[in-house]
Amino acid sequence: FLYFPLHSFFRLILDGAPLIAIHKARYFKKKDGLCLGPGPFVTGLEYATDTKATVVGKPEKTFFLEALRGTDCAPEEAVMIGDDCRDDVGGAQQAGMRGILVRTGKYRPTDEDKINPAPYLTCENFPEAVEHILKRML
Repeated sequence: FLYFPLHSFFRLILDGAPLIAIHKARYFKKKDGLCLGPGPFVTGLEYATDTKATVVGKPEKTFFLEALRGTDCAPEEAVMIGDDCRDDVGGAQQAGMRGILVRTGKYRPTDEDKINPAPYLTCENFPEAVEHILKRML
């Protein structure tokens, strides 16, 4: 079922339409397991059309900095908690924040080793990450 929309998108991009992606996540988790995210499709369209997508969401630095706009919080004072090592934690850390990876949701064993620098911290779950912030960072 994806073939026809992708084929249409391919032709639109070749005709000059911009390729804009909300994000390039590789996969996401549903109740019945992991599913392909938009990343593989966006990357395929980039390759096929020799076009670079404009990504407006994670892991882009501007996404994380925009989340802080209007607050009095500098990136180095912010913490991102997420289950996606590359897009959540890696993106936040590239924006100057600390990233805490949680081993829930779409987390996969050894995800911690997939980014450089490594996550600031890896926790079993969200409450453990919050507890760390409250006890050790405030």
